[in-house]
Amino acid sequence: MKSWKQGSGWESCRSLLSVIRRTSNTLKQMLDVTDGNLASHISALEKSKYIKIKKKIIGKKTNTAYTVTDAGRRAFTNHLNALEQLIKNK
Repeated sequence: MKSWKQGSGWESCRSLLSVIRRTSNTLKQMLDVTDGNLASHISALEKSKYIKIKKKIIGKKTNTAYTVTDAGRRAFTNHLNALEQLIKNK
């Protein structure tokens, strides 16, 4: 599950899970990442079907919003549970 193991991918999902929807600018500011870094992590999360991407035009600008899918929530929860077990068994 490469999507979860890399820092910004993990943080992207954690940020998305706290609300229903986030925009790319909000995520970029929260995570302090470049457009390219955010795009690569978002791409991996979308490929894994952990997030949905919705684009719309507001005025003359594209607005991109991301939401976590049920599969994304399950995968994130499973990952947290695995980490908890790892810590408990240490």
